[in-house]
Amino acid sequence: MSFSIVTFQTFHSFFPVRLRFLVKMKTSINRARLFTGLLVVSIAALVISITLMASVPPVSRDALVHHLAVPKLYLKNGGIYEIPEMFFSYYPMNLQLLYMGALYFGSDIVPKFIHFGFALLTAWLIFRYLRQRINRFYGLLGALFFLSVPLIVKLSITVYVDLGLIFFSTASLLLLLEWVEKGLRIRFLALSAIMCGLAMGTKYNGLVTFLLLTLSVPFLYSRYRRDRGAVSLKAIKYCTVYSLIALLLFSPWMIRNYHWKRNPIYPLYDKWFNRPPHTEVLDKDMEDEEEARGIFTYRGVIYGEKWWEMALLPLRIFFQGRDGDPRRFDGKLNPFLLFFPVLAFFGARDEAPAVRREKAFLLAFSCLFFFLAFFSFDLRMRYISPIIPPLVILSMFGTRNLFRALGRMENPMRRNTGIMIAGAALVVSFLLNALYIADEFKHVSPLKYLRGELNRDEYIAKYRPEYPAVQYINAHLPEDALVYFLFLGNRGYYSDRRYLLGEGFFAKAVREAKDPEAILMRLQERGITHLLLCDPIFQKWALGKFTSQERETLNGFLVRFTRVLFAAKGFVLLSIQGELG
Repeated sequence: MSFSIVTFQTFHSFFPVRLRFLVKMKTSINRARLFTGLLVVSIAALVISITLMASVPPVSRDALVHHLAVPKLYLKNGGIYEIPEMFFSYYPMNLQLLYMGALYFGSDIVPKFIHFGFALLTAWLIFRYLRQRINRFYGLLGALFFLSVPLIVKLSITVYVDLGLIFFSTASLLLLLEWVEKGLRIRFLALSAIMCGLAMGTKYNGLVTFLLLTLSVPFLYSRYRRDRGAVSLKAIKYCTVYSLIALLLFSPWMIRNYHWKRNPIYPLYDKWFNRPPHTEVLDKDMEDEEEARGIFTYRGVIYGEKWWEMALLPLRIFFQGRDGDPRRFDGKLNPFLLFFPVLAFFGARDEAPAVRREKAFLLAFSCLFFFLAFFSFDLRMRYISPIIPPLVILSMFGTRNLFRALGRMENPMRRNTGIMIAGAALVVSFLLNALYIADEFKHVSPLKYLRGELNRDEYIAKYRPEYPAVQYINAHLPEDALVYFLFLGNRGYYSDRRYLLGEGFFAKAVREAKDPEAILMRLQERGITHLLLCDPIFQKWALGKFTSQERETLNGFLVRFTRVLFAAKGFVLLSIQGELG
């Protein structure tokens, strides 16, 4: 009897506690499912938005200059061939080969989806890594944040190659970490090297990835190997294997450039390999300026920045980015990527040592990549874009650590207040991305095109003012015409006639001419039959570039030997006429 009473009293006192625990656990599970569902819906909505914005004809600058223009010329020629007047045709072209396949089947919109596909693959890499290291929720959160970063959104709707570089760099980085985690299995090292080689073959910025990861191989091996015997020799062996595999994947482009220019990475560091005379079609004055300047001198002279402004560049890129503005890095990031990675290294004492080492490696890669790219190239967001996935991963660790630390606070008021502030900061970070996406959707206006309110030609002309002149060229000029583009920004993709680029040759012809006939002779020697120029820029350029005598000679040439065929929106098409006596 007494046993029954004690048992009843025990259950009576324990059951409410147990019940509260079960209710709390069920509530927590439901809340986690709710947030996970919201993340999945948000990712789907984001993918649909990007898909709509990518479903319009290409109008972005580099797509029309390079990424579509060169594959179009290759198709027209029947294969890859040297194009000396286009220095960018010597860049590695892994992705352009994919774009060429789409162009072959008649679509220049599909290349956008090919490019966007690499963003989705990178988001999957981020999700996979965070799911394994934290949980599924933070994996989805990281994937969503990566895909919604303004720079990634902008790249996802354009025919560039940077998303391919980001994917291959991220894959090679994470595979190298997996190589250490899985006991130094050669398979993961080889896969990482393959991805690294593909990164170099996508864009020259992949050389920075190659340098950092190749040097990391012996460090990771010697740092994390338990058996310390013969470490140095094996570390060197793995480093050699890694570099050889990566270079083998990159070698087709090096062989091509060495065959054409005796420089495997032309036009980079050409003076290290040889000093050939540059093609006169290129603007030699601009080329000399690019080679001679340093980033600080350039920003000081061109943008008038003070020393302290340049010292703050590593921070300013997270706050001052703007699309289409070279001074503001021609792209936009999010402050979230600066603040939250710092928190990844606080309040994580219960993490496995391997995870802490991986976080340190991701941070080191991001910092070193940034500073190497910072001193090697013009500071554009796209040039440092491979650091975005590591920073997103570290941001998710930082977010987890922040909410975990706040949740452990004993004072309920402070705990709830801290969680609300942290949650608000996280929401604001995503809101900044959402506002950018809304503005970009308004700018691109895909629905007007998809609903048929604007046809293809009308849509392109809305964003590319030279397009009506190019349409006239395609419709009225003979097949053997050779058009010299002056101040069109090198955008030649939509031209179905042969064209030349760069103002250097024309400037040299004017400066060396003693009379208008000399200019005519120089152009006819190159087979140039027409000039297409942006008249306002041309007038301003001629006024500042030439002496009064040279301008008089140029004016005589234009009056006597050219005729206006078409003019619209400030762009003028001239036919070159006249015979030399």
